[in-house]
Amino acid sequence: MGVKTSDFQLKMRGDTQIENITKRVEDAVTKSGLAAGIAVVFIKHTTAAVMIIEDEPGTRADTKTIWERLIPRDPKWQHNTLNAGEDNAHSHLRGHLQGASVTVPFSNQSLLLGTWQQIVVVDFDTRPRTRELIIQMIGE
Repeated sequence: MGVKTSDFQLKMRGDTQIENITKRVEDAVTKSGLAAGIAVVFIKHTTAAVMIIEDEPGTRADTKTIWERLIPRDPKWQHNTLNAGEDNAHSHLRGHLQGASVTVPFSNQSLLLGTWQQIVVVDFDTRPRTRELIIQMIGE
């Protein structure tokens, strides 16, 4: 059993921007030399998340809408009121619920995603940031 780790950065603009990273994960699996196992995709931030969606314009719009309805911006969130200059409490809360990672199995150096499944990063923050991601593959 081997473990391989790859990392990369994404320049994101926030405001529930969605960026498809499926190809980057596929490339990391291929480059790893591992034939079969699991790939964990992890984002090193609390105001962004990794998720699997059907990546098409309607789903992207609906994803943004559902997060705005579930956890709206609110200057009265405690994170905003207790920390001078902060306005992104909703971003942290959205990240908490969605999660910082996904795990995807692979075989024959190919991700075992469903027909419509794509791996994306969602940036919930209120301003642009460079996001750091880790892909850790465990397999043989």
